Amino acid sequence: MDKAVNDGSDRGERPVRGEGPYRDEASARGEGPYRGEASARGDGVWSGSWVAERLGVALVGDDTLTDLLGLALRRNPKRAHLLVSNVLGKHVPQSPSVVYGAGFTLGRRVRDLLGAAGARTAVVLGYAETATGLGHAVADGLGDAPYLHSTRRPVPGAARAGGFEESHSHATSHLLLPEDPALLAGDGPLVLVDDEFSTGNTVLNTIRALHERFPRDRYVVVALVDLRSAADQGRLTDFAAGTGARIDLVAAARGTLRLPAGVLENGQALVAAHERAAAGDPARGERGAPSGAGDGRIARVDLSWPAGVPDGGRHGFTAAHRRRLEAALPAMGARLAGALPPGARRVLVLGCEELMYAPLRLARELERLVPAADVRFSTTTRSPVLAVDDPGYAIRTRLVFPAHDDPADGPGERYTYNVAGGDFDAVLAVVDSTADTPALHAPGGLLARLAQHTPHVLLAVVPSYVPAAPPACERPAMLSEPLRGPAFSSYAPDEVGWLLQDLSDVTLEAPTEEREEAIQRGGAHYAESLPVEYQPSERYQALFHAALEESAARIAHAVGVVTETVLAERSPRPVLVSLARAGTPVGVLMRRWARHRHGLDLPHYAVSIVRGRGIDANALRWLAGRHDPRDVVFVDGWTGKGAITRELAAALREFEEAEGVTGFDPEIAVLADPGSCVRTYGTREDFLIPSACLNSTVSGLISRTVLRADLVGPHDYHGAKFYRELAGADVSTTFLDAVSARFDEVTDAVGAAAKELLSADRTPTWEGWAAVERISEEYGIHDVNLVKPGVGETTRVLLRRVPWKILARAGAGPDLDHVRLLAGQRGVPVEEVTGLPYTCVGLIHPQYTRGATGADGKAVAV
Repeated sequence: MDKAVNDGSDRGERPVRGEGPYRDEASARGEGPYRGEASARGDGVWSGSWVAERLGVALVGDDTLTDLLGLALRRNPKRAHLLVSNVLGKHVPQSPSVVYGAGFTLGRRVRDLLGAAGARTAVVLGYAETATGLGHAVADGLGDAPYLHSTRRPVPGAARAGGFEESHSHATSHLLLPEDPALLAGDGPLVLVDDEFSTGNTVLNTIRALHERFPRDRYVVVALVDLRSAADQGRLTDFAAGTGARIDLVAAARGTLRLPAGVLENGQALVAAHERAAAGDPARGERGAPSGAGDGRIARVDLSWPAGVPDGGRHGFTAAHRRRLEAALPAMGARLAGALPPGARRVLVLGCEELMYAPLRLARELERLVPAADVRFSTTTRSPVLAVDDPGYAIRTRLVFPAHDDPADGPGERYTYNVAGGDFDAVLAVVDSTADTPALHAPGGLLARLAQHTPHVLLAVVPSYVPAAPPACERPAMLSEPLRGPAFSSYAPDEVGWLLQDLSDVTLEAPTEEREEAIQRGGAHYAESLPVEYQPSERYQALFHAALEESAARIAHAVGVVTETVLAERSPRPVLVSLARAGTPVGVLMRRWARHRHGLDLPHYAVSIVRGRGIDANALRWLAGRHDPRDVVFVDGWTGKGAITRELAAALREFEEAEGVTGFDPEIAVLADPGSCVRTYGTREDFLIPSACLNSTVSGLISRTVLRADLVGPHDYHGAKFYRELAGADVSTTFLDAVSARFDEVTDAVGAAAKELLSADRTPTWEGWAAVERISEEYGIHDVNLVKPGVGETTRVLLRRVPWKILARAGAGPDLDHVRLLAGQRGVPVEEVTGLPYTCVGLIHPQYTRGATGADGKAVAV
């Protein structure tokens, strides 16, 4: 099956009891490899029946599936239900041999699938936080495969090799931080491991992001359970065909999760009702009252962890690391066994969020050395789940405590489940040194909470692995000074300085259809080429000028409000740094307002930011060398779903960690914020900003920015082109002058609006992101990058991409005249819909294929 998806169904791989992937020494002891802790304390009732009965959720499959999984409810606005694995070692305390055996045997199946040659060149990637231990065990089963897991913990000095989004998760952003930058760059198979494969969105997002940078011929997706619908299975097949790579699937069990209509709302209501009932009863969800048996002291156990061996796969774990750890495990296990209280019958080894593999291996060693004790393993988590003390519910109890590992998302609650009421004689908490903080030991911290429910609490600390610092790079003594007009751009030299390199002599343009196909197939990043510049018809140019006349005062008002907000809240003398190129006309207008109303001559620069690649670090270095980063205000034209807002925040965190430069504020100032993604804006209305109607001819004749390895070196700014040959069609200054001419007439209104805005609650709601996710699912796109919300983004779709259809808010007026004209010229349907939070949304088909044609002979998406 070349270049296709293989799910193993034709090989009879569905596991059966007694012959499946969990046979190990636990089975030999007669424990039964599928026995979940919650079920063991009950009466044999399936630990998903409570949710199934109340919400109508159905888990359809054989006994293997229901033995592997229970159900619970979580506090998550994106997904109400939680599939609770009985063999993952996250929420349900389980025999460490069963947990490790589940992953190890899946790894053996992958090794058989790939053959000896494929197994030798494979790399395994696990998902944070639930599958970090599972992925590591799969890598062990595969043989000598190196292992890396994604992380939600930024690490100072660690360079980011990529990242992706897990849209349904409680915490969505994943980072990839390998110590060896070549780890993901090989051409061998990439094995992606997650605990469940429910829709396939996360895997698709991962492969799409990695294939763009590190294309390869083969991927293997591994999960404990595969619950995809028939439609989702077909989507992965189509995706594999589009990338030209083969994608295989290996799962321990398969089935279907059937969700009735309204399950999200009904689940949230059920959670709310139970939490209201528990509000007056702090002990609810912690079976019985705390024992208070602990004496308040925590006994530390010195592991003597081998120096240089990583605590897990956050930065990569090699075959050499594996051999050293295996050699050290017996001695570390003996130290733990010697620290247990005499006669301990039941012992829990508790890992810490992403730190699953090291505690799991220690627990398995303890299980081997102390056969008389019932040793169990589970891990703390950041996922908020409702606890219900019922045999038919998978999460019987929960403990709540403050985060103690200096998380990127700030202080918050963390949880451990099914530990209270577990009758453990001792709990051994295993954390890495980063998480061994005062918060861990504080009253109400994890250790204190555990001491309320067990007479003995032990603590073992694994040293957090610190990647080796790369060799110091030689940097040029001085970065280039900004480019300025008229040599670069048609703007006056004092209006803006471009922190870019001039690529005007390089041919970068490609036909729109060709670019679209290359981008969606993963063969090219959108910033590696340029679309052919759209040259407007006379009718379209007339539309632009009419729109400018109609909206100039409205834009002037928004410019004034955002500038006054910046001066009042951010800095009395801000340094404006626009995100090229849509932000640059706005930055020029803000500079003009500050000079016109306050006599301020503000510095203004334009820099490049690229989705998926971050902001130009050399431009940041230049800015930090000449200005106080605290004065820098990043400026953009408008927000859509907020992707650039997120990209900027992540890029600045990475720059701060790598360079040690602090002070850059990731909060973008925008003219319009229809997506409710930022706090600093001129308006949150979605209306026509005429600078969105055109490309370079309204942006100083500058192209989109370019980032390509053969053109942009490590010491270069990102690039762009100056289209001098389009000077005859240039309306950049016309646009600026038309808006600036209306400043005086809107001054009073701006003052009142800015005063009101400064006292208002402007907390972003991210409703735009939620709307985009909903539209993506409703229209079967399943990739938020192909949904472009708002008038500005929709115009870009029509000018630069291959559009599928346009969604227009019912009754939208002249703001959409240019959209309707462009759509008509390209044969793109405009569909009016009700309840749209934006004036319009542009959709790009996720599987565009050049050469397919419609009845009119034009290329279409298929």
